[in-house]
Amino acid sequence: MLISEYLSLRGVSVTTGSPAGQRTEQNGAPGQSGFAEELKKQLEAQSGSGVRFSKHAMERMSERNIDLSESGRLDRLNKAVELAGEKGSDDALVIIDSTAFLVSIRNNKVITTLTADDMRGNIFTNIDSTVIM
Repeated sequence: MLISEYLSLRGVSVTTGSPAGQRTEQNGAPGQSGFAEELKKQLEAQSGSGVRFSKHAMERMSERNIDLSESGRLDRLNKAVELAGEKGSDDALVIIDSTAFLVSIRNNKVITTLTADDMRGNIFTNIDSTVIM
């Protein structure tokens, strides 16, 4: 699933600097993938209980080609955020496969995302927990 599809499903409008004349599809537009439609249904069923993404996180996911549809990453991320919240965490580093998500548990929002290559040599500060899924 493309990040633009995910954004449109979440009702977020982000300008990505697409080439002039390139048409972007809106919610429910013809040609939307079956996966995108199913994800939209699931997100609506959760009625906002799932994790949200900051604009910065969405930009990083797009730049780094991070796909949440792989291996149920979105479900695993939501479960990790839920677990961290149950333990009283405020800010957590969630690692799913080779992708890291810095999440504000209090706000239920992903602040940024990193790939394995981006994580090398970095120090994560101002977190109170780490969840490995």
